[in-house]
Amino acid sequence: MQPRAGAPEEAIHTSTARSRSLLRRPRRRVRTQAGVARVDARTKRLVPRAHEGEIAVIDHEDLDRVSAEGLVAVGVAAVVNAARSISGRYPNLGPLILLQAGVTLIDGVGPLLMQKVREGDVLHVEGDRVYSGDRLVGVGVLQGEDSVEAAMIEARAALADRFDTFARNTVDFIQRERDLLFGGSGLPDLEHDLTGRPVLVVVRGYNYKEDLAVLRPYVRDVRPVLIGVDGGADALLEAGYVPDVIIGDMDSVSDGALRLALHERRRLRQRRPTEVILHAYQGGYAPGRPRVDALGIPYRVVEAAGTSEDVAFLLAHEKGADLIIAVGSHGNLREFLDKGRMGMASTFLVRLRVGEILMDAKGVSRVYTPRVRTSDALLLVGAATVVMAIIVAISPPLRLYVIQLFEQFRQWLFHLRELL
Repeated sequence: MQPRAGAPEEAIHTSTARSRSLLRRPRRRVRTQAGVARVDARTKRLVPRAHEGEIAVIDHEDLDRVSAEGLVAVGVAAVVNAARSISGRYPNLGPLILLQAGVTLIDGVGPLLMQKVREGDVLHVEGDRVYSGDRLVGVGVLQGEDSVEAAMIEARAALADRFDTFARNTVDFIQRERDLLFGGSGLPDLEHDLTGRPVLVVVRGYNYKEDLAVLRPYVRDVRPVLIGVDGGADALLEAGYVPDVIIGDMDSVSDGALRLALHERRRLRQRRPTEVILHAYQGGYAPGRPRVDALGIPYRVVEAAGTSEDVAFLLAHEKGADLIIAVGSHGNLREFLDKGRMGMASTFLVRLRVGEILMDAKGVSRVYTPRVRTSDALLLVGAATVVMAIIVAISPPLRLYVIQLFEQFRQWLFHLRELL
């Protein structure tokens, strides 16, 4: 069959028209952002140093919700992650929180990024590329909500394997820490007497600010022992409280919080100063030990394989507390998995161990009704009396009326005395 006449010319015209339409189509804009770099492999150490409009450079696989909310709260413009923000092990919430807040997320740039970028460098991000000045320092994966949601769907399918790992870690923790878990072995003595007292354990985690705000009347009336877990000490000070005990590996509590807690106790002339308990992992390693030593702050050491939050719960339980109130801690299995640590199985077990006296902060607000203090009532009555006296003093009719009442009262007393 012979080709139709004019077919080559039509093909040429069609190709030319398509080329012209492509030329007329506007190019997709590559989002460009620039800012000062804040660099740290540990996101929780980076957040206190970051400011609005800066670029966070981290090495955080499976970015969790708390870290993402911290980055959003300080207003970073972009997050460049040397690791994968969602690896597919479980549907962690961090990446989606960043993207929904309008924060650019570049993933999987590689570990060399942490060596190429220094704190304070001016970075600019173009698409999936990261530049320091004119030098290309990394190429990663520019994440969007669609790509993250697709990865979360795949991760949900793998949850069964994740639960198996969680169960194995739980059994392993029982074998290694049964003396600590069931007998309190290795827990240090405290100067504060917790026997029969409520204890408030504050972790700078999920909704801790809201929890502390809700508990303000309870803390004012009941005066529980205040335990700050690492950055929880900063949270207590920000809310206007001085922690009685600070527990942690000291990698996220600020130097200022440690100094201020000790200073405030001395200024308020408390009989017992703020106590610092250093949580060391098996073998004695604690990330913040050199820093605490350099500050010259006295502390005691407890070795445990679990988290610092676990140590705080077990310490309060073993020292006789009648109630433990958890602020900002992990409350369900989804949050345990979202934390992304193998040791979170210990938190699950510790909650079972102290469960009879453990209550979440939100539960306290539902069952506790603030009471009116005697001092508040007297202050209210006194203020009302002063206002009434001022009104009587400046009003002649009222002043005359009060004088007449006083005279009638004197006459009534006189007649009463005559009758007796």
